[in-house]
Formats: sequence, C-alpha cells, structure tokens
Amino acid sequence: RTHPPVKAAARRRRLQALLRPFRPRSQDGRLPGSRPCGGHGAPPRRPATAASTRPSGSLTGSSSTHEFQAETRKLLDIVARSLYSEKEVFIRELISNGSDALEKLRHKLMSEGKDLPELEIHLETDSKKGTLTIQDTGIGMTREELLSNLGTIARSGSKAFLDMLQNQAEASSKIIGQFGVGFYSSFMVADRVEVFSQLAAPGSPGYCWCSDGSGTFELSEASGVQAGTKIVLHLKKECMEFASEDRVRDVITKYSNFISFPLYLNGQRVNTLQALWMMEPKDIGDWQHKEFYRFIAQSYDEPRYILHYKTDAPLNIRSIFYVPEMKPSMFDVSRELGSSVALYSRKVLILTKATEILPKWLRFLKGVVDSEDIPLNLSRELLQESTLIRKLRDVLQQRLIKFFIEQSKKDPEKYAKFFEDFGLFMREGIVTIAEQEVKEEIAKLLRYESSTLPPGQLTSLSEYASRMPAGSRNIYYLCAPNRHLAEHSPYYEAMKKKDAEVLFCYEQFDELTLLHLRQFDKKKLMSVETDIVVDHYKEEKFEEHRPAEECLSSQDAEDLLAWMRNALGSRVATIKVTPRLDVHPAMITVLEMGAARHFLRMQQLAKTSEERAQMLQPTLEINTGHVLIKKLNQLRLKQPELAHMLLDQIYDNAMIAAGLNDDPRPMVNRLNDLLAKPVLSSLWRFVDGFRGGWGRLL
Repeated sequence: RTHPPVKAAARRRRLQALLRPFRPRSQDGRLPGSRPCGGHGAPPRRPATAASTRPSGSLTGSSSTHEFQAETRKLLDIVARSLYSEKEVFIRELISNGSDALEKLRHKLMSEGKDLPELEIHLETDSKKGTLTIQDTGIGMTREELLSNLGTIARSGSKAFLDMLQNQAEASSKIIGQFGVGFYSSFMVADRVEVFSQLAAPGSPGYCWCSDGSGTFELSEASGVQAGTKIVLHLKKECMEFASEDRVRDVITKYSNFISFPLYLNGQRVNTLQALWMMEPKDIGDWQHKEFYRFIAQSYDEPRYILHYKTDAPLNIRSIFYVPEMKPSMFDVSRELGSSVALYSRKVLILTKATEILPKWLRFLKGVVDSEDIPLNLSRELLQESTLIRKLRDVLQQRLIKFFIEQSKKDPEKYAKFFEDFGLFMREGIVTIAEQEVKEEIAKLLRYESSTLPPGQLTSLSEYASRMPAGSRNIYYLCAPNRHLAEHSPYYEAMKKKDAEVLFCYEQFDELTLLHLRQFDKKKLMSVETDIVVDHYKEEKFEEHRPAEECLSSQDAEDLLAWMRNALGSRVATIKVTPRLDVHPAMITVLEMGAARHFLRMQQLAKTSEERAQMLQPTLEINTGHVLIKKLNQLRLKQPELAHMLLDQIYDNAMIAAGLNDDPRPMVNRLNDLLAKPVLSSLWRFVDGFRGGWGRLL
C-alpha cells in the first residue's frame, strides 16, 4: 500500500540524514592494512576518500508496505527473544553478512577481470541518537533481493551464492553468513532497523528497507545511496550499551577480529591481527606466533610447543595449537573445565571455549580450530553433538598425540620437562576414556625411569616393549615415592636377582593410571607387588639359593608359621615362607595391591588393622633366613611377650612397605618399649646390615 503524501514526505526527511556516508573522525594516519600482525601503536584511521564525502541524497518514489510470511513472523519472534544466549552476537552476525557481501563483489569483479575497489566494513556509534550503523562496500542488493533475503527468514543470499558456486571451492569457503537468520538478530537490541542498499553495478537504483520487527516492513526507492549495504539500528532503551564505542569494540575483538576485510569502528581500524591458522606455516614468523598466542591465551608467557595443522580430509580443518610455557597450577589441573580452544567457522568466532572439539584431557592446550564442516543449529552458538563433531574430536586428538610423539623423539630433554609439567593430564586421559585403543595411544606419551637405565633417564612403554625378551608377556612396574625406595623395596628384590626390567613410577596417580590401562601392545601391565606375580615366579620355578643351615629348618618354620597365625589372627589371611627375599624379613602381598591402596586412599577409612585385613585379605610372606625371623623363632619359646611385640612390628613394617598403612604413629609406643628391652642389646650387631623397614625406623 502507498503512504499519504504528508507522511511519506516526513519519512523522507527523517531518513535523509541516515543516507549520509560515514565521516571519519580523523583524516590523518596510515592506510588500512599497513599495520603488521601483532604490531604495537595506535591502529590506523581510515583517511577520507571521494566516496566518503559524497553528498547525501533523498528518498524517491512511493513507499510500499509488505508483510513477513506467516512462518517468518513466528521465527522472528524466536530469534529476537530466545535463539541467542547473548545479545551481543548480533554484531557478529551483521559483520559476517557484510563480509559475505564483500566476498561476493570480490569474486564477481575478479571473474570479470576488473579492478577491485576498497572492500571495507564500517561501524559507527552515536550515543546521543542511540544508533549503531554498520556499512559495507560490498555487492549490495536489488529490490527483489531485499524482498527475498530480508522478507523471508531462513532464505539467505549467501546460501544461494554457495549453491551457485559449489564447484568453486575458493569462493564458497569464504562465505560465512549461510545460516539464514543472522540479520534478524538485530531485533534483539533494536526497536527499528533500516537497511539502505544499492547493487554494485552502474545505474543501479538504491533502496531503503525498514521494519520494527512486528510483522511488516516498508520498502522504498532512494537516491544518494552508496554501493553496498548500510544497516542502521535504532537501539532499545535497555540496549543503549551498544551505542558505546568501547562496548562495540570489545564485541568486535571477541568475535570478528579475524575477518578478511578491513573493519573500522568510528574511522579507526579494529581488526589488525591476522588469522594465522589460515596462513601457510612457512609464512608465519616466531614473533607472530608469540603475539597471537598471547592474544588468544590472555597470557604473557610464550608457547613451548606449536602445532599448525591443516587438512582437507577426512574433514576441512585449519588449526593452531599452543602448549603454554608456564606450568599449570593444581587449580588448573583440578578444576572441571573443558577445552580452552576457540572454535571458528571461516574466521568468525563461534565459541570461545569449544568443550566438545577436544577431549577433556587436552584442556591445557590453547589455540584455534576453524572448520567449515562443523554442523550448526540456526545459531552459531548451539553446536550439535553429532558424528561430525566426534569425528573432528578424534582426528584432532590423534594428530596431537602424533605431534607429541614426534617432539619426544626430536628433543627428549625438552619433552621430559613437558611431561613433568603436563603428564597429569595424560594420566587423566587414560583413566577417564573408555576405549582401550585410545588409552594405548595416550599411553605412548607416558615416560618412566627403568631399573635397567641410569637414574634420570626416561623411557616409554613402546621402548620397554622393544627390549623385552622373546616370549615375554608382561610389562612390570613398581610404584614408589622415589628411586631409592623402589630399588630397596622387598617387592623388587626377586626381580633384581633375575635381572628383569621394571619401570619405576613415582607420581601419585601412576598406579591408578596403569591399573586402568591394563595392557599395552598386547602385553599385560603387571605390578611386581601383586599376588599374581608370585604365581608367575612359581611357574619359573624360583628356588631357594641359600644353604639350608642359613634358614630355619622345615619343622621350625612350620611351628613358627603356626604360632604367627595364632598371634596375628584375622589381621592376615595366610602366612607362608618365601624364597624371594634376602634383605627383608617379610612382605605383604595382596591381590591387585595397587587397587587396594587406591581404595583405601579414596575411602579414607579410619578402620582398625583387623578391619583392614578383612577387606584386603593380605598374605604375609616371611624370609626364614633373615636374622629377625630366626630371632623371633627363639623368642616365641623364651620370651613370648617380647616375641609378640617383635611380630607386631615386623607385620606393621611390611604393611608400611606395601603402602597399606599410611599412619605409623600408633606403633611409636611399641617401638619405645622394644628399645627399652634388655634383649635389644643382643640385636645391635645385626642392625648395621639390616635394611628392612624396622632398621630404617631405628
């Protein structure tokens, strides 16, 4: 329908001011793009041009009113009220649309062999009028395109352009606004939106599109419109923050800092950083990586590792990952956070922290992932959990593991320091991931000391497996606080005598990690402490090598075992003689010792030794050739009270060595009583050569 003449004239006067192109606040400064990536100093301001000083025109012809389609009105309400979780994203959407318009014009002119004009996007804030204006010098729109693209939701000019160019990868890959509803996000913050557009072709008329989002829009012809598109948002009272230059600058920096075209806010260049992940690795200098890392990580350290990964199969991926130089704190390790990697689609930010793109154990990485294959809902903020996302996550995880393996071979010392700082994340990955194949891939990154290598030299599970004798089925490991305690552990004695290689694991969570890993390269991971290992030694026919006179006789040993069973009662499930020990008087074995220790630590059980024994079912193995065991056999007949005290101490020492008793304080009084006994004087000559737990306590 046509407006009355008076109303139309008033409307023309009101809109004429909006047709004026932007006037930069400063006409001095450098040309756009002259500032290098990551450089310092004030961003350049756009100098005035002939186009930017063109006098404004006026509306011509009648204004016609149109209704949105029925489904469009419903979806428009959804977009304006609930589609986006953050109102600020409307700036991202409109800038993306402008970038698409510029890319279309660039492609058209290049295909026609014509020179390119200045392709730019300008934003201008006016806090007095309460407006935000966004203008591009792109392809522009005809009357029909305005009706089609802005009158029907989920119909996007960019989508149609992509369909036309489906065989031209370069152009289609740069179109970012193909989601159909981005423009309508402006109604979240504006109670009236005006669009001025002119097709970038000689003799094309200009048009003005206007709507308050209530269900209708007006379209009229206008003169004095520049080629491209200009959008004026009349902000709602509660959204006046977007008329502030600082607020808009923050949003641009957050979401659109890597748009391909120059982006100006009130005449000042904003997007001065380059999207390094879209560049060739050979074209990027170390200083650029440092500046870019500090920007995305919001940190002042430098990256210790850099992975620039690009591939087109099985998915289109452009990415950069950084490993921070700074060691993570316990707070960083323990807090329940996902990935710190930002997700982009064609250089437009989708998520600052895309938790689904990388597995949780890789959350120490900083970086960017850009993929045009990522499925999106209507809003770029709502990633769909799909097979594509899982595929992307698997591809990135596999490539990162491969990268760390390469670095470990390239510079073992540097990797050892990295593993010292970030190894806990890898252990977490093995514990939390269910797939055995993935566990074993992550396990390739683990590093341990070995009993056959010098102290301080680390080895991997793969290297251990390569050194195993033919026919060997088990990878042996021992968990201890340090190498000294590991080498003097009763559980390591027999392995040392057989010259078998054992991995020494010093970290608190190593035991839990290897329990969850279970096997590696079809070889079983075996703790030398477990009762299963004892059976393994029986298979190898491990025999006593000492002369019979140095040990208790069979009858004495049998009598001593019977007395010990009666004295210890329910604290042990079984007592037996072992030929594996030389230095230590006794040791405790429990089926799956590591799991038992972890259970006790996690449950924090304040139980008596009898209650612990009922749960653990420990076996006490004694060395009948040790001086303490032989003295115990004598004392049980001559001084039963002292014998009971000595047996309790031997048992507690074995429990401490097994890591099943973390609090030795209750036995302090017993130790004091033992020290006060006259019989102690007859034992002093044995103390110097005694390396067991009791000797260390003395």
